[in-house]
Amino acid sequence: MAHEAIIPPGSAPPLAPYSPGVRTGNTIYVSGILSMDAEGNTVGVGDIYSQTRQVIEAVKSVVEAGGGTLADVAFNQIFLANLADYAGMNEVYQEYFGNNPPARYCIKAELVKPEFLVEISSTVHLG
Repeated sequence: MAHEAIIPPGSAPPLAPYSPGVRTGNTIYVSGILSMDAEGNTVGVGDIYSQTRQVIEAVKSVVEAGGGTLADVAFNQIFLANLADYAGMNEVYQEYFGNNPPARYCIKAELVKPEFLVEISSTVHLG
């Protein structure tokens, strides 16, 4: 089955050759999203709250461009540069995913640039 690239208007330019998301049938795969604005500038340097919010808003943009909502997110992969940011990331995460959150894992990882604190990749199932 062929996939359809999802590139929302105003999305940050990819740092490598990939699409922000792809849709295959009723599934959307969201690439690892970092805290960048539409010009590729880092948003919220040193601030896990701002970066998490920026990342989830970008995930939401990809999901909506593919025909879904955050309520359709089935699984999130979360990468943190520093586990000391875990509580702050969770505080913002809870605002978006509420009391019926998707499955997820969260691991410590060295991200592509040192100013990035969080990266999230998602799997979305539609209907």
